[in-house]
Amino acid sequence: MTGPTNTADQPKTYSSPLPTPRPHLGHALASEWTKMISVRSTVWTLGSLVLLVVGIGVLAVSETRSADYQEVPLTAPALFGLLVGQISVMVLGVLTITSEYGTGLIRTTFTAAPDRARVLTAKYLVFATVAFLAVAGSVTVVGLASAILRGGAASGRHGSGEWAHALVGCFYVTLLGVLALAVGAMLRHSAGAITVMLGLVTLPPVIGGMLTMWESMAPVGSTVLRYNAPVALLQLFGLPNADTGNVPGNAAHLLLILLVTGAAVAGSYAMVGRRDV
Repeated sequence: MTGPTNTADQPKTYSSPLPTPRPHLGHALASEWTKMISVRSTVWTLGSLVLLVVGIGVLAVSETRSADYQEVPLTAPALFGLLVGQISVMVLGVLTITSEYGTGLIRTTFTAAPDRARVLTAKYLVFATVAFLAVAGSVTVVGLASAILRGGAASGRHGSGEWAHALVGCFYVTLLGVLALAVGAMLRHSAGAITVMLGLVTLPPVIGGMLTMWESMAPVGSTVLRYNAPVALLQLFGLPNADTGNVPGNAAHLLLILLVTGAAVAGSYAMVGRRDV
């Protein structure tokens, strides 16, 4: 029968001389920011966004006269490029997470940070901040260009309200990008998520126009034609609409995109938390 084990033979507990702080959201934000600025997709997508919004917007300003702005805001030319540039925001939103699934880096991410909800929250916060600043900055450049070149007495009076509406439009585009990130988190496939987002943005006007051809489906088609992303941006940027008696307000468009995006974000948290990877 053996006696009691000598405590001197037992391994001692290791204590690291380096500080080991408890992981928190700030660490996840720093990690996601590093990923965002270190990949080429960010430069290409945001670069194309700025090029489209500023390039097309300034070109539109050069082709207008001061009198053309009596009924439209000075920020209106930015919308022409933003209708195309919003695709860049959605692509970046998808790639923010699907690129990690494609390369397998997501396994390393979840190993280093097992709290998947915290990782996903950091992705949403970093992406939304970068996307909004890029969109708002591009729109501001075009608005300032039109104010300098076409903001004379002949253009009428313009207040700060139109700039506020433009920022709301930028927020709308940012929400489309957040929605794309959520779809990417659920599908885990870049091409599939981008296809879904392109369909959500570009198909409703086409589908709505087709449905109005049948009398029984005309009310549904009319609703689809009034509630979609292009119409929402036109409305938020203050461009006049011929069907003024049947146009939803800005609050209705914002409520719809908030509900859709919120549902997608909630679904992404649920699915990412349940899957193995």
